[in-house]
Amino acid sequence: MATLASEQTRPSMSTFERYLTLWVALCIVAGIALGSVMPGIFATIAAAEVARVNLVVAVLVWLMIVPMLLKIDFGSLGSVRQHWKGVGVTLFINWAVKPFSMAALGTFFIGYLFAPLLPAGEGPSYIAGLILLAAAPCTAMVFVWSNLCDGEPNYTLSQVALNDVLMIFLFAPLVALLLGVAAVTVPWDTLMLSVLLYIVVPVIVAQVIRRGVLGSGGKPALDRVLARLGPVSLVALLATLVLLFGFQGEQILARPLVIALLAVPILIQVYFNAGLAYWLSRRFGVAWCVAAPAALIGASNFFELAVAAAISLFGLNSGAALATVVGVLVEVPVMLSVVAIVKRTRGWYERGAVA
Repeated sequence: MATLASEQTRPSMSTFERYLTLWVALCIVAGIALGSVMPGIFATIAAAEVARVNLVVAVLVWLMIVPMLLKIDFGSLGSVRQHWKGVGVTLFINWAVKPFSMAALGTFFIGYLFAPLLPAGEGPSYIAGLILLAAAPCTAMVFVWSNLCDGEPNYTLSQVALNDVLMIFLFAPLVALLLGVAAVTVPWDTLMLSVLLYIVVPVIVAQVIRRGVLGSGGKPALDRVLARLGPVSLVALLATLVLLFGFQGEQILARPLVIALLAVPILIQVYFNAGLAYWLSRRFGVAWCVAAPAALIGASNFFELAVAAAISLFGLNSGAALATVVGVLVEVPVMLSVVAIVKRTRGWYERGAVA
């Protein structure tokens, strides 16, 4: 199992993934342009809803999430005890620090400091989007970040699997708590439906497919399936962004400053959590090959889930949905910079780590 985990969590970053920020930017432009040229089509898509869940977006989110979840072997949870210090640091950051610090940063910057520069009455919706972004710890993209910094593959795999299990039980209560603090009404039925649709069911479906493929063709067959489905996740993400910005095009053209202002708390959040995870790992004597991915897992977000939940809870053209998309735009280049920082500071880290 260790060999399988090691091989699975060492993917190379494709050219498509490396330039994800560029593709996101192009999709933003395309979405705004198409929304202006073909408003009727976007209105028809927006109307395809059941219990406030947009059916087209739901399909796209499944296409995003399921191929990524196929990489996760929940049997690796047994290896958590081998890296318990690193796991403890990341769990602390993901569930006890990141959501609450983002709520505080969002309230300060969006609800107070930048409030005069933002559209009247939109602050709570933007804050809600930031909270949704921070409440979902990253899963699939972490494999890429860990690979780039030569992280311990068994730790990365077990931590991601553990986060997926915890999200099933913690995401909805945590979001409800923080949205309540931010004075946003929580539609519990939609929130629970989002958790069911975007976490529980995809996890079950992915594991059924994974076991079926491994049972029929072993690891080579799974590798072939992952190779075929890999691009599907990113294409579905980009298609979702085109839809989202097609609905929000008028707002964005009228208020481009909003994007820049929303990026501020997201940037602070990423560097703060990455730095705290890295420092705590050093203080607890965690090996650098575990500390590096711990910093990345602690800082990054499951933005596919955040975007889907924001759309389900608040709508395609909401401020919350826009805030989660800004998170996508910001995360890739920022996470690449975190990879560079942890690699360049390896000598400093290993000189001060206390066993």
